[in-house]
Amino acid sequence: MRIANTVMANAVQSSWWLLVFMMFLQFSYSDEFLESSQYEAIVKIKQLLNFPEDLSSWSDNTEFCNSEPNTALTLMCYEDNITQLHISGYNWFPNPPQGFSTDTLFSNLALLPNLKVLSLVSLGLRGTLPKNIGFLSSLEIVDISSNFFYGEIPGEISYLKGLQTLILDDNKFTGQVPEGVGSLLSLSVLSFKNNSFSGSLPNSLSNLQTLRILSLSGNNFSGVVPNLQNLSNLQVLDLESNNLGPNFPNIPTKLVSLVLRKNKFSLGVPKELSSCYQLKKLDISSNELVGPFSPTILSLPSLYYLDISGNKLTGKLLKNVTCSQDPSFVNLSSNYLTGELPECLHSNSGSKIVLFSGNCLSNREQWQHPYSFCHNEALAVSIEPHNKEKVKGGNGKAVLASSMVGGFVGVVAIIGLASVVVRKECARKKANRTPQTALILEKVSPAHTLKLLNDARYISETRKLGLLGVPPYRTFVLDELREATSNFDISNLIGASSSGQIYKGRLTDGTAVAIRSIKMRKRHNVQSYIHQLGRISKIRYCHLVSTIGHCFECYQEDSSSVSRICLVFEFVPNGTLRGVISEANSAQKFTWTQRMGAAIRIAKGIQFLHTGIVPGIFSNGLKITDVLLDQNLHVKISKYNLPLLVENKKMDTGPSSSGSKGNDGQRLKYKEKDDVYDFGVILLEIISGRTINTKNDIDVSKDILIVSLTADEIARRNIIDPAVRKECSDSSLRTLMELCIRCLSDESSERPSVEDLIWNLQFAAQVQDPWNRDSYGNQESPGHV
Repeated sequence: MRIANTVMANAVQSSWWLLVFMMFLQFSYSDEFLESSQYEAIVKIKQLLNFPEDLSSWSDNTEFCNSEPNTALTLMCYEDNITQLHISGYNWFPNPPQGFSTDTLFSNLALLPNLKVLSLVSLGLRGTLPKNIGFLSSLEIVDISSNFFYGEIPGEISYLKGLQTLILDDNKFTGQVPEGVGSLLSLSVLSFKNNSFSGSLPNSLSNLQTLRILSLSGNNFSGVVPNLQNLSNLQVLDLESNNLGPNFPNIPTKLVSLVLRKNKFSLGVPKELSSCYQLKKLDISSNELVGPFSPTILSLPSLYYLDISGNKLTGKLLKNVTCSQDPSFVNLSSNYLTGELPECLHSNSGSKIVLFSGNCLSNREQWQHPYSFCHNEALAVSIEPHNKEKVKGGNGKAVLASSMVGGFVGVVAIIGLASVVVRKECARKKANRTPQTALILEKVSPAHTLKLLNDARYISETRKLGLLGVPPYRTFVLDELREATSNFDISNLIGASSSGQIYKGRLTDGTAVAIRSIKMRKRHNVQSYIHQLGRISKIRYCHLVSTIGHCFECYQEDSSSVSRICLVFEFVPNGTLRGVISEANSAQKFTWTQRMGAAIRIAKGIQFLHTGIVPGIFSNGLKITDVLLDQNLHVKISKYNLPLLVENKKMDTGPSSSGSKGNDGQRLKYKEKDDVYDFGVILLEIISGRTINTKNDIDVSKDILIVSLTADEIARRNIIDPAVRKECSDSSLRTLMELCIRCLSDESSERPSVEDLIWNLQFAAQVQDPWNRDSYGNQESPGHV
C-alpha cells in the first residue's frame, strides 16, 4: 500500500512538472509566434517604409512590446500581441523606397491579427488603398492622413465592422464614397477632408447613429445632403468647399459646429437652427441662400462665431435683439438685411470682430446700400425657405421664378459691392495643444485605450473649430512652384534681401502664394532641416502669415545636399501697415480705432511667437514694414527669426542644453524684451504718423512724447498724426504714449512684458469706446477694424 502511494505521488509530481513544462513551451511558442510572424511583419514594414529615422532603432534585439514610444514612432502590445502602430513623418514627404507598394504594406499589416489602432501619417505613401485592408478585421482606429493615396475607397472597407475612427484627410482620393461606409455602425469620427471625392453623398450615412464628427470639406461632392437629423450624437459637421445643395441639410440639434461655407445651398435657413442650443460655430457664408434670417440665432447660448456673409438673406434687425453671450466674430456682410445693428454686436474690445457692410442697415460705420435696394431685392427673393413639401409641390414654379429673379438681381448687385468676406476666426492661443495619444504607456485593455484615443481625437477636432482657413502644410515639387511663378520670372518678383528673393505665384487650384527662395551657401543634408521645418509648419495663427509648405532643390552631383529651399507662404495682398499709417501718398489712412486694433493684433502675434510653439521664437527684429494687411485690412506679421533664413548660421536642432536653467530664463527674458522694444518703434509710428527709420528718429520722437505727457491735452494732440487728431480720447492717447515710452526704455528690465502690452492696449481701446459713442454716436469701435 505504501509502495502504491509512493508510486502515485511520484506520478502526480511528474504530471505537475509535465504541466509546467508544457506551459513553458506554450509561453515559448507565444514568444516564438511573435518573433516568427508579427516580428517578421514589423521588420518587413520597416524595410518598406524606411522612414522616419526612428525606424532604424528597430533591430534584431528589439523588444517591441517594451519599446519606448515617441511622437514619431509608437508600438504597443496587449498580452504579447501588437495592438497599436503609430508612425508619423515630419510634414514633408520623402520618395518611397524602390519596390514599395501599398498592397505589400497592407499584406504585412494583415499579419498583425490583433491590430486595433493604425496611424500612418505624413509618410509620403503613394498608391491606392488596397482591397486587403478588409483583412485587418480588428481595426478600430485608422488614420492615414497627409499622404498621396489615390483612387477610390475599396468596398472592402465595409468589412471593418469594429471601426470607430476613419481619417483619410489630405490625400488624393477620387470617386464616390462607397455605400458600405454606412454599414460601419460603430463609427464615431469620419473625416475625408481635402481630397478629390465627387458625386453625391451615400444615403447610408444616415445610419451612423454613433457618429460625432463628420468632416468632408475640400472635395467635389454635389447633390442633396442625406438626412442627418436622427444622428443624435453628431456634434461637428463640416462640408465646406463642395458643390452641395440646393436644400439646406436636415441636421440634429446637438451640433457644436456647423460649417457649410462655399457650397450651393439656396433654399433658405431653417427655423429649426434656432433650436441648436449647443451650437458654438455657424458658418453658412458664400452660398446662395435666400429668405429671412432669424435674429434669434444670435441668442443661442453658446454661439461665439457666426458667418452668414455672401448670401441673399433678408429681414429686419432690431437694436434690442439680445446675444446670449459675447460673440467674438460675427459677419453679416453682403446680404439684404435692413433695420439697425443689435446693441449686443457693438464691439467693446479689440478682440471682437463684427462685419456688416453691403446691407441696408441704418448703421453707417461700414458701407451700406440705400434701403430701397434691399427692399426690392427682398421682394425678388421672398419665399418660404423651409416648407420642403411645398417646394416640391404646387409652388415649385413660383420658387423657380423667384430664384431666377433673385439670381439676376444678385449678379447686378455684385457689380456694385465692395464686400468683405472673412475666412475663419483665429484659434485661441492654446487650442492646438491637444493630448498626445501616442504617449499612453500603460498596458491597459484595448477597449480602454481605444476610448482614450477616441476622446483625444474628439477633443482635437472640436478645439480646431476656430482655426484659420489656411491650406494644410505640405511638400511641393519644384515644377509646381516654377509653374506658379512662370519659372520665377522677374515680373513676379515682389521682394529681395540678403537671404533670397520673394516671388508672387498662383497654384493650380487658384491659391495666391508668396514664395521665398533661399539659396544655401553651406551644404546641409536634408535631415538637418527637419527640426526647423517642423517649427515653421506649426506657425498657424490669425495674426501671423502662415507657411503652407516648402520645396527642396538639391545639388545635381549630390542629391542628398540642399542647394536651395523654397518656403511657400499665404499671400497677403494689401501692402504694409506703414502704407495706411505714415506714407504720404496713401489713399486710405487708418483711424485711431483701427490703429489700436492693429497694435493689439501685432502684440498677440508676438505673444504667439513666444508661447504658442515650443521652443518659442524670439528677437524677431520686427519693423512696421513686416506687418502686412490682408483682404480685410487685418494685420499679419510676416517675419520670424528662423535660423534657416539667416546665411551661414549654424542650424538649430532644438533647445539649448547647456547652461543653467536660470541663465536660460534670463536669456529668454532678454530676447522677449527685444521684441517689446521693436513693438515700441512700431507704436511710435502709429501714434505720430511719421516714418521712423533711424535711431535718431526714435530718440527725437520719444523725447517729444515724454515732454507732451507733462503738457496739456491740446499740446498732446498737436504732436500726433493730424489724420487722427480729432478722433482719439485723451485717456486712450495717454495710455498709448506711456506704453510706447516704456517699450523704448534703454534698460530691458524696465520694458513691459508682452502680456502687459496686451492688457494696456486693450485698456486704451476700452477707454476710447465710450468717447466714440459720446462724440460720434457709436460710429466706431475697436472690433470694427
